[in-house]
Order: sequence, then structure tokens, then C-alpha cells
Amino acid sequence: MGSPAYTASLSPGSALFSNSRMPPPPRLLRPGLGMSGRAEVGVSSAAGRYAGGGRLSPPQEKRRPTPTQERRRPSESSQLPERKRHWKAGEFPVSSGGGRDGGRAAPPQEKRHWKAGEFPAGSAGGRPAPRQEKRHWKAGEFPATSAGSDSKAARTPIKNVKKRLDARADAKAWACTVTEALADRINSKNWKEALQVFEMLKEQPFYHPKEGTYMKLIVLLGRSGQAARAHQLFDEMRQQGCEPTPELYTALIGAYCRSGLLDEALQLLNEMKASPLCQPDVYTYSTIIKACVDETRFDLVDAMYKDMAERLISPNTVTQNIVLSGYGKAGRLDDMERVLSDMLDSTTCKPDVWTMNIILSLFGNMGQVEAMEKWYEKFRSYGIEPETRTLNILIGAYGKKRMYDKMSAVMEYMRKLAFPWTTATYNNVIEAFAEAGDAKNMEHTFNQMRSEGMKPDTKTFCCLINGFSKAGLFHKVVGMVNLAERLDVPANTSFHNAILEACAKADDLVEMERVFVHMKHKQCDPDAMTYSILVGAYRKEGMTDKIYALHQENPTLVPTDLVMV
Repeated sequence: MGSPAYTASLSPGSALFSNSRMPPPPRLLRPGLGMSGRAEVGVSSAAGRYAGGGRLSPPQEKRRPTPTQERRRPSESSQLPERKRHWKAGEFPVSSGGGRDGGRAAPPQEKRHWKAGEFPAGSAGGRPAPRQEKRHWKAGEFPATSAGSDSKAARTPIKNVKKRLDARADAKAWACTVTEALADRINSKNWKEALQVFEMLKEQPFYHPKEGTYMKLIVLLGRSGQAARAHQLFDEMRQQGCEPTPELYTALIGAYCRSGLLDEALQLLNEMKASPLCQPDVYTYSTIIKACVDETRFDLVDAMYKDMAERLISPNTVTQNIVLSGYGKAGRLDDMERVLSDMLDSTTCKPDVWTMNIILSLFGNMGQVEAMEKWYEKFRSYGIEPETRTLNILIGAYGKKRMYDKMSAVMEYMRKLAFPWTTATYNNVIEAFAEAGDAKNMEHTFNQMRSEGMKPDTKTFCCLINGFSKAGLFHKVVGMVNLAERLDVPANTSFHNAILEACAKADDLVEMERVFVHMKHKQCDPDAMTYSILVGAYRKEGMTDKIYALHQENPTLVPTDLVMV
């Protein structure tokens, strides 16, 4: 039996392609790959189906040879008539002739949906380049990407930025430079290490100290009681060619005044007067007047006022407040009233809130509550409003007189006016209960202070130690001392004096002597109160030899008449 009657020629006018009911021709696979994915040279799915000039019969399709056998057959593409093409001439480029089927057409290009010139030309294969993203920045705002990058550079994710910044800020690293190390030592008030770092800096060829650095070091040495070192640094500065200024002279005078060396301070003042470029000003005179007031040298205060008047230097409010406080502490109330009247009549140095605090503190410490209240209302009538320190002075004065109702009223008034309760506020209340020996209320106030987040200071623990020792609760005195050490509270001379007095009241002379040795080991200089407590404890026990040893150690603070009593 012959071939089926439906075999037809593949001429362009054949009814096989013109019939609209017939399905479209099968899509061409990529040249070079068969249905199984294996490489086939010059054979596509359509060409394999019509390889014999017509369609294969079903039996022949079942007996189709293997791909290996098909590759061994000679190419019959030259015998096939030309297929009708469904694309315009030149739409698909002719594939290269490297294959066995030579003139086979390449796969059709995708229809473009853009205007000519909208996208740049692609690679050599004719494919258009990927569409560029629309930029949302001005030209030149962001730098262009490198030409060698094919894809968009990935952004580095920002993770835990705040965590890293906080860790970096909390890190306690060494100072990066020696100048920063010097600033750290000055801020921490460590004058020994500050001078060491300063000497290291001067050895560097690039470093030339300026006036500000010398000023900070002189002020630090003055506050640390190192007036001689401050003067030595001042002379060294002049040798280095740095000219002194009135501010540097005033800082050096302040260093001597803090150390109680008034004669040296007056000598520097005369040196300033002889220098045409370093004439003293109101700040210089205020510094010396304060030293004169502290030494109760009121004759020098009058001389300083006369000298200022000759130089046409008017005292300011700070100067008048210093003299006002000195007269009040010395009990010279008439002179104090004269200075206050001059301030009220003056147009250049009117009284301020510091003047108000000085007057109220003076009458409060003297126990004259009525005079204190009268002056409070008087200053209010002058338009001077109280501050937190003013109200703390009132609380302390009422507490010393055990006027707890008025003390509570002032504290409620502070709450009403949104004045914060400070550490000084609680210290005044604790001190009032300590003086009365009311350990229960004193401890309750201290617990409330800590519950509100207030950090106790040295005065807080001094009052607590005095209060518990008066109440005979010496075990709580030991607890307060240990708590102060845990909280890193500075242990100054007043703190050690409170412990010494508690030991003396407990008749524990062994512990008292141990605290005294520890005090000197910590470079905490004993004062007149320290030796008074020790002498009183030794005299109570009849230890005159111990008193004589203290006189040999410090004849100034333990005079001979105190030993012979």
C-alpha cells in the first residue's frame, strides 16, 4: 500500500498554510537542541518532521531512527522547497553559516515597545540594553557608578548604628593626644599628673604653650593649695617670652589668697601697679578684699576701698557682697547695715539675690528668725525673687530652732512653685534632726532622699554620723562609713572629724587613733577641730603624754596653753 493521500508539496501556494482553521505552525526551538535537550546539528523540530519532503505517516513516526542515525544521514535541506515566511525581509538576521544547515534563520526578535533612540543599543547580538531607572536626584548630586560594574552596587545595610555609637561613647579609652590628656588632668583637678603631662608637651618641638594653658594650670594649682608652684610656673612663662596679663596676675594673686598668704598677694598687687600693661581691675581688688575679710583684716579692706577710689575703680555687687558677708560673720552689724544702705542707694551695684541670701543666712545662723523673716519680706518688696538656695536657708534656720511646722511649710511652698528639692534641702532637714538626736526621722529623711534619686554628698554623711553618735547608735555609724565608701563619697577633713568625734563619744580611743592615721595617709590635712577632738578625748582619759605628742607634731594648732591645762 502506497503513501497516504494527504502528503503535499511545501510550495508557497499550498493549502496547508492558507487554511485558517489549521493551527499555527509549531514554535521553533533554539537551533542546535532537540526535544530531549541533546545537541543536534542542523535539525529543528519542524525540519525533522518534514525531512522527507512531506509528513511522515504514523507508522513511520513510530519507527523513527535514533538521533545518532539521523546525524549520519546526508542533509536533505537542499531538496526541500522554500517555506512561506511570516516575517518581513530583514526582520530576523540570517544565522551564521557555521552549522550544517547553513542558511537556517535565527530565532525571531521580540517586538520592541519603544521609540527609536529611547534606549541605547545593546550588545553585538542586537538585544536592547536594560531600561535605566528614572533618577530622583539632580545632576551631580550623587557620583556616577563605575563603568566596569554591570549591576547596581549593593547598599551596605546600616545595622545597630545607635548601639555602636553608644558603645563608642561609653568606652573609656586613653586620650588620643597628649594635649587631650592635659585637658583631662586639669578637668579632674589632678595637679601632679597635669604638670607631668605639661612637661612632656614642652619637650615636643611642635608645642608652644599659650596664655590660656598657663591660666588653667595656675588656677588649678591655686585651688589645690600649691601657690609656690603656681608662682614658679608664672616665672617660667615669662622666661619663655609669654607676656603676663592682668588676668594671669589676678589668678596668681588668687592662688596666694586661697593659701592664706596675704602678704605675698599684696606684693604681687604692687608689682601690677608698677607694670603699665598689667594694671589691677575690680576683679583683682575683689580677690584681695575677700582674703582680707577671711583674715578679719578690715583695716586692709578700708585701704583697698581707698585705693580703688584713687584709681577710679568702682566696686561692683560682688565686691559689696563679700564685704557684707565679712562684716556679718564678724558681728559688725552696724558696718553691715552701712554697706547695705550704700548698695540700696547706688545705681551701679544694686543688691541681688546673693545679697538676700547673705543677710538671711546671717540672721538664720544667729537664731534670729524674726529678723530673718523681716528682711525676707523687705527684699521681696525690692523686687528680688527667692531662689532654691534662699528657701534652703529658711529651711535650715527653721530646723535649727526645731520649728518643724514652718520648715514643712517652706518645703510645700517649694513644691507648689516647682522649686526642686536638692541635696542641700535634704541635708538641712537631716541636720535639723541630727542636732535634735532624732535618729528615726533622720534616717527616714535619708531613705526618702535616696528613693527620689538624690545622691548624698559628704555633708549628708557627716550629719548622719553625728546624729547616730548622739543617739548612741554606733553600729549605724559604722554602716554609714561603709556606705559612704561604696558610694565613692569624697572623704575630706570634715568627714574624718565626724568619725573621730563618734569614736571619742564611744570611748574607743584605739579606733580614733587608727582613723587619725588613716586621715593623714589619705593626705587629708587635720585642722583645729581635729586636734580639739583628739585633745579632749585624751584629757578625758588623763593621757597628757599623748597631748604633748600632738603639740610636738603641730605646735600651731595645739598651742602650749592647751597642753598645760
